[in-house]
Amino acid sequence: MSVEAERTSTNAAEPNVFATLRGGGRIWAVAAIRGEVDRLRALHARLAGECRPGDQVVYLGDYLGHGTAVLETIDELLLFRRAFIARPGVEMDDMVYLRGVQEEMWQKLLQLQFAPNPAEVLRWMVDHGIAPTIAAYGGTVDDGLNAVRDGILALTRWTSQLRQTMRNFDGHTTLMSVLRHAAFTDDNLLLFTHAGLDPTRPLSAQVDAFWWGSGDFAGLAEPYSGFKLVVRGSDRRHGGVKLGPHVATLDSGSGLGGPLTAACFGTDGNILQMIEA
Repeated sequence: MSVEAERTSTNAAEPNVFATLRGGGRIWAVAAIRGEVDRLRALHARLAGECRPGDQVVYLGDYLGHGTAVLETIDELLLFRRAFIARPGVEMDDMVYLRGVQEEMWQKLLQLQFAPNPAEVLRWMVDHGIAPTIAAYGGTVDDGLNAVRDGILALTRWTSQLRQTMRNFDGHTTLMSVLRHAAFTDDNLLLFTHAGLDPTRPLSAQVDAFWWGSGDFAGLAEPYSGFKLVVRGSDRRHGGVKLGPHVATLDSGSGLGGPLTAACFGTDGNILQMIEA
């Protein structure tokens, strides 16, 4: 199936899965943030001075988790969005947010009562960084485990309270509802993902590979599905920023002791500039 045919069939079934960016312009891609609001504010200050009319911005997921300033991070994303789209000539879809593994886990946690083994799932999520998000929205891991032991009604009350608390913060639920699985330019040049993809599967069949990547991704030896470059914002192996002929990893470890990175891609798909905070 051609790239365009695949997109058409996928978008017809799930119109909000992918975002389309304008080709032929500059695109800023922001790597995984993981609750590091101070780094995000500093990066936004740099972006505010570097962005030109016509530039687009794509955030590559993992806004939640790990760092302790989850609420402040989401608020900062929303504040910068308001300032960015207020600029002359900026369109609403010039800023795109991808779903990261932290956001995927959060959505699954809010439905934990439906899991066949909720205690095991919750402990696994905690091991992968979700505890600060639970705390940010008024819960504790211990309360969750107690609710699991008390049964499905208690667990449903616990997840419902987390959901309601999130609704109390202006824009937080709305932001979570507009997250995309991936974004690509309309000239087939660049594909943006959270953690990579499985090169053996088409774009419409990636499923969890968008959140967890694939062992074959970093060594991709040829363009994937006709794209010149696939860009990811998170590397679960924590290998740092890496730039190759067909893939680019921008994760410099924000939330895990490292800085936050953003890269500007030019009209030809090459990186023009990288900034850190």
